[in-house]
Amino acid sequence: MDYALILAQYQRQHLAANYSRQRMLYEALRTAILSQQLLAATRLPATRQLSAELGIARNSVIYAYEQLASEGLVCADQRGTLVAPLSLSLPTSKAEIPQQGLSQRGRAFKTPFIDPDTLAAFTPGVPSLADFPHARWQRLIARSWRNIKPEQLAYGHAAGEPALREAIAGHLRAARGVVCDASQVFITDGTQNSLDLCARLFADAGDLAWIENPGYTGATNAFSTAQLLLRGIAVDQNGINPSPKDWQNHPPRLIYVTPSHQYPLGSVLSLERRLMLIRQAQAVGALIIEDDYDSEFRRDGPPLPAMQGLVPNSPVIYLGTFSKTLFPALRTGFMLVPLQFTQAVEAALAQCHPLGRQIEQIALAEFVRSGEFASHLRRMRKLYSERRDAMSEAITRHFGPLAPIYGGSSGMHLSIKLQPQYPDQIISQQAFSERLIARPLSAYIISPALPCNGYILGYAQVPSAEMDANIAHLARLVKTY
Repeated sequence: MDYALILAQYQRQHLAANYSRQRMLYEALRTAILSQQLLAATRLPATRQLSAELGIARNSVIYAYEQLASEGLVCADQRGTLVAPLSLSLPTSKAEIPQQGLSQRGRAFKTPFIDPDTLAAFTPGVPSLADFPHARWQRLIARSWRNIKPEQLAYGHAAGEPALREAIAGHLRAARGVVCDASQVFITDGTQNSLDLCARLFADAGDLAWIENPGYTGATNAFSTAQLLLRGIAVDQNGINPSPKDWQNHPPRLIYVTPSHQYPLGSVLSLERRLMLIRQAQAVGALIIEDDYDSEFRRDGPPLPAMQGLVPNSPVIYLGTFSKTLFPALRTGFMLVPLQFTQAVEAALAQCHPLGRQIEQIALAEFVRSGEFASHLRRMRKLYSERRDAMSEAITRHFGPLAPIYGGSSGMHLSIKLQPQYPDQIISQQAFSERLIARPLSAYIISPALPCNGYILGYAQVPSAEMDANIAHLARLVKTY
């Protein structure tokens, strides 16, 4: 990279600017980064080297680097200064990210992960779409259209199609030990929609919500935009682990957990902690939001029953989705609320959340009721076990002791942890440019901050035969640091 050219270009475009040499260098580098002339993960020259190349004082280069670092545009590691991912930068002017007119809720959204292709290697949360029974689904959709009644072309029941609610309730009773009837099941547009509803219906602005730390950014966004206060609770190998001081000093209104396969680390919440969490939540008047993420793909040992059914009248709102078990474009999830809330939730949804999509819901009800759903899950468990094993073997082969593996007992992803000298977010950007989706663990940290460095690697959509080459590619990127 010709830094003298970058500086000269900026000077030509800003002839009227009466800047000092150090200010001119800072502005030139800043413009080059924001315009992506200097790409993420570019290593800037050492201050002494750039000083000699440009013929300016080294202190001027140090000043420019320090200013860029204060804005999050560059970051330092043991080998020097690198351009930070642009999505992580914090632009300082309203011209760069317009803020005028946005509410506090609107400004609370975190920058999302933008994946170029959901089928790129290691994208988490995406099932094996090629193995979905397309022909069977097409027949069910066609049958739904043949049998549809005119009134079913309207908005439909606020709580969802009755046949689907019944089918889901039956499945949850048999497969997850949930204690419920269909009146407690509400069809949503997916887990994110369910989280938004929970934040608005079961908490007020300023209430405290606990989230696993590191934890799911979708829950963070839902609660932040509902103006709830957030507190991250540390996770270990047995799941979320609140201390007595957490309960005493920071009692929550909502507690969000992913007990079957913690996102992102993959730990399974132990039965002892499930019962303890329920008892403590009852004591402080909190509601637990149980996102039963990846519960269908438990492989090592029998699945633990859902928290919702462990004790009578548990203070648990149970969330599920068909995006991971069938396909994301179905946009269908569900939440199961305690019996005392059913009438209020249905009234709220009737006034602000008309559903529709009866055709898909009728077809899905038949898919579940006929046993096709259970058969599909059995096939996917076998397939995902093979792909998990292929990924584990490849990680061990190419990373060795550099990257301990977490979360292999269930789900559709593994996590690997790395030492701090490997900048996970910068390497993630490099991998992204080469169509490898390595989500950085450090991006999932919630206040209070905890050290966490590594990657979430989805394996469900990666054929076993392609796993080794993709992991080898990622390992090469990591080992360059």
